[in-house]
Amino acid sequence: MTTRWKEEKAQSPQTLKSNAFSFQSRKQSKMSPLPVPEDIALQIASFLQVPDLCSLASCSRLWRELCGSDCIWESLVRDRWPSLELSDGSSSSSAIKKPMSMGWRCFYMELHNEKAARATSVVQFVETCSSSVSLEVGEYQKAMQDLHALQFGYQDVQMFLFKPELTVLVNLLGLHYCMNWLRVPANCVLKALESRKISERQVCVKWWKLGRWSHGFRMRDELLSRRFTLIDVGLAKQEEVLAVLHRGAIHEVLRVQICVADPSSPSWSCQSADRRV
Repeated sequence: MTTRWKEEKAQSPQTLKSNAFSFQSRKQSKMSPLPVPEDIALQIASFLQVPDLCSLASCSRLWRELCGSDCIWESLVRDRWPSLELSDGSSSSSAIKKPMSMGWRCFYMELHNEKAARATSVVQFVETCSSSVSLEVGEYQKAMQDLHALQFGYQDVQMFLFKPELTVLVNLLGLHYCMNWLRVPANCVLKALESRKISERQVCVKWWKLGRWSHGFRMRDELLSRRFTLIDVGLAKQEEVLAVLHRGAIHEVLRVQICVADPSSPSWSCQSADRRV
């Protein structure tokens, strides 16, 4: 899991000290003492990502209990899913309610497993629709809306959609979602693409525009194409393409198709077929 792209917000010393005292009161006498004071240990653990936190928890029973503290996992839940509406009993009916008997660590794992299952359904939808190596823009937009409805966070996209073994169309979907819906900073997106080794994967987008009128004659419909890499999108070099994908087939645009680029074909950026009928 990559580092959090939003600025870290450390918990207040009073909150950490209170949790440390609560933790210390539960400590069993036969356990070995921590190498640092409990409040400092809790502060250290609060800055770790989930894999590192789990590794630290495996060091001893005392570390395991500390790393399972609700204050740490509640912060991880809210950091990973900042747009998630959590119910406190008085929130709207659409809010997600954490069972009172469930700790924040278990709640985090439950949400993670739920997002993983739903990500699989989105991936399967895209792969089924693009079985002929192309995807229509309506299907692409539906998958994008599904991600938004499922309240996917940036870390969800990195874990479930930025996989090199998936089709590049899924990678593009996750990238576009991060940029348009989540507003993830470009430097964080580029770093994620590089770390996942998908930055140089290529996509081709084609769209057909209604033929223009000239001297009383309507020209043939125009075919425009763009072939680009995912890193080009991250560097904002393909804003026109993203705008076309966002609008879809409306007004003068008759059809939009997203394809897996053939690396063996020569590079090209635009084709037009203007001819008189």
